[in-house]
Amino acid sequence: MGPDSAKGTTRQNALAAQLAFRGAIGDVSGSMRSVSGALSRLKASHLGAGPFGRYVDYGERQRQWIDAELATATRLANTASEVEDPDMQLALLRLAGPRLEAAMMGSLLLEAWLDFLNLVNVVLKQGFFSVEMLFVNMDRWQKMIAPAMTALSSLDPGQVEAAAKDIPALMGYLSGEFNSAAESARVAMKRGEQAMLLAQLVEMVTMVSAMKFSLPSLPPSAPATVGLSLMMGGDGVMMGTRMVVSAEWVEMMRRLVQAGVLSLPAVSAAVRIHAGQVMMASSHDELPQGVRDALGDGPEVRGMRVTDRAGAGMAEPPRHHVLPREFREWFEKRGFTGEMSIDQFCVKMEQARHEAIHGGGNWRLGRTWPGEWNQMIMETLRDAETKAGRMLTRDEVLNIVAENMRDYHIPMKFSPWMAR
Repeated sequence: MGPDSAKGTTRQNALAAQLAFRGAIGDVSGSMRSVSGALSRLKASHLGAGPFGRYVDYGERQRQWIDAELATATRLANTASEVEDPDMQLALLRLAGPRLEAAMMGSLLLEAWLDFLNLVNVVLKQGFFSVEMLFVNMDRWQKMIAPAMTALSSLDPGQVEAAAKDIPALMGYLSGEFNSAAESARVAMKRGEQAMLLAQLVEMVTMVSAMKFSLPSLPPSAPATVGLSLMMGGDGVMMGTRMVVSAEWVEMMRRLVQAGVLSLPAVSAAVRIHAGQVMMASSHDELPQGVRDALGDGPEVRGMRVTDRAGAGMAEPPRHHVLPREFREWFEKRGFTGEMSIDQFCVKMEQARHEAIHGGGNWRLGRTWPGEWNQMIMETLRDAETKAGRMLTRDEVLNIVAENMRDYHIPMKFSPWMAR
């Protein structure tokens, strides 16, 4: 088919989204490898072996769920690349989107947590601070981070987006806390002429939050920012650095936003965090217009992942199982298990539309209609198996389902089943 055809364009868009998704996965995975190494070093240090080890363990638990979601998102991306139908490819990427979104935002929070761990690790060595006070501070900082981490790890799209919107302000507040604690440590070390410990304080923290973009320094008077690299100013004072988001990164995010894989609020939150402390206190609408334009900030994009009726306090629309629940065992034999179970392939539909594809309000009577979705799709799949003379693969099932979803005008936007 020609590249100018509608289907050719859809395939090109699906390929572009696939490449952007894999690029984003690689970006977060690279940060998490650095995080994993830092946590391992802390666990082997006096901090991990002592009473503060619980806070290292907390960081390790967050690393585990983030890595698990990255692995699941990667598997879903692999499945998407194996499916022939381009609309289904995009649908599978959208299914993986909340996992990538949660991992991306969670990794930023975890890097901030590591900054605090490294700060405490160095401060404990110099002995000028009360251990009890450090415990109080660590407990307070953990309680600041924990609600956002819990919301992100839930993978509920609504909770993930809500947390993403709040994370820039949270990171800004954490940066203030970090700056205050680091300044107190600096003053105490300078008073005690602990120049080597002061240098170690800076060195250890800078090892944690290595970012991949250009990091020009702010003026020496600027406060430190957690989750970003720190550097020693000319006067020996720690100062923050500002991240310049590359055009390649913005383009990668733009493709994922336009494909409906990532939400615009989450991406704009990441941009504001990367931009540094000044932008963290700003809203999405205060992003530079050039960045907003580059992200594709328009009504059609904003509408891709909007809050549904439940978010507005209205009844949750019914979720339609595209792969009929009564045939769960049939689908499981063809590979629909785990993160690819039939419960992942649900579509939110208005009540009237949901009843219509099942033959009306009386589902028992509807089952007798040949065009009823469940009866039709199972007959189509069984006929395909008879013709092939073998059991269909999971990818073949998805291709057939995608074709019939288009015929029935069912939107190819999946969300997991949530029992009520």
